[in-house]
Amino acid sequence: MRKVYEGDIVAVEDFSLDIEDGEFITVVGPSGSGKSTLLRMLAGLEEISGGKISIGDRMVNDVPAQDRNVAMVFQNYALYPHMTVRKNMSYGLKLTSDLSSEEITDRVEEAAEMMGIEDQLDKKPAGLSGGQQQRVATGRAIVREPEVFLMDEPLSNLDAKLRAHMRTELQRIQDDLETTTVYVTHDQEEALTMSDRVVILDGGNLQQVGTPKEVFNRPANLFVADFIGSPSMNFFDVELQGSTLTGEALSYEVSPETRERINERASSDTLVLGVRPEHIHFTERDSADAISAQLDVHEPVGDDNYFYLRSNGVEFTMRVMGDYHYDEGDEISVTFDEAKMHIFDRASGNNVMVDTGRVDEQTREPTAQRT
Repeated sequence: MRKVYEGDIVAVEDFSLDIEDGEFITVVGPSGSGKSTLLRMLAGLEEISGGKISIGDRMVNDVPAQDRNVAMVFQNYALYPHMTVRKNMSYGLKLTSDLSSEEITDRVEEAAEMMGIEDQLDKKPAGLSGGQQQRVATGRAIVREPEVFLMDEPLSNLDAKLRAHMRTELQRIQDDLETTTVYVTHDQEEALTMSDRVVILDGGNLQQVGTPKEVFNRPANLFVADFIGSPSMNFFDVELQGSTLTGEALSYEVSPETRERINERASSDTLVLGVRPEHIHFTERDSADAISAQLDVHEPVGDDNYFYLRSNGVEFTMRVMGDYHYDEGDEISVTFDEAKMHIFDRASGNNVMVDTGRVDEQTREPTAQRT
């Protein structure tokens, strides 16, 4: 499906995905990537410009939002301030169902107990904390017993500690209810910790779909590699000269298998080498493939150490655990394992080390991407 606004502004371009029953899908990407537009099209709050949306065996392109049997949780919770928690949670059911008052009461109390707000039912939203308001908004969605939950950055207004706790709560609830969930966030940590699969968007275009491990360990292109991971992946401009990747910061000899793969899949010898900060490690100064670098900044964060390094004017980051004592300006030698590196065709941005299509995490064999 696609969405084009007036003035030929493309918000979502040719997006295609099958979501399995009970799956938890997270949609992630930078601001303006089309995440919320995609969710609003699924909810029926935005008309689609092309394609089709099906829920189960039913195409819902022309079905009004209230008749799609989906429930949406918004970023701002959208609670009625003059109503109690009980009335907020029951209001939608009274409008859209023919349930009796007793049945509605039972559903509300059951959902409130599940969310841990059973003692808040007679309070109004102004008397609740941010976390409690988020629970009310989620409970209001649960009582409808929808086919699909749609969540638009529901945790973004919470502090970091409560956000981490609520991530766990939402995962538990989704596991208990086994309801298909599409969850939009700009927070990659949420995406990597909550999802069965992650959908990554940029500029309205689908960049990659995969499990959290897959998009982290086998990014399809430069955008995904840069977007997923904190600190982000290091990138080095290199060229393949014979069997050696050569750049301003390093000279690294690759195996015959890697060289052959580059020659087969890259459009030229002009490449980008990617290595995650946690995959760089110390080595002896005279060892093969050693990178001699100067320490610009050492940033200890608990057991983690972030080393901001510079080699021949090229800056990169190293992440290690342990107790290290280095001074700014110290010269250190580092390297990385070939199995942990990524090589991108600079022209297309594609990762030449990853097979085209989705990779099944169990078999590690490439399969056709879901559409």
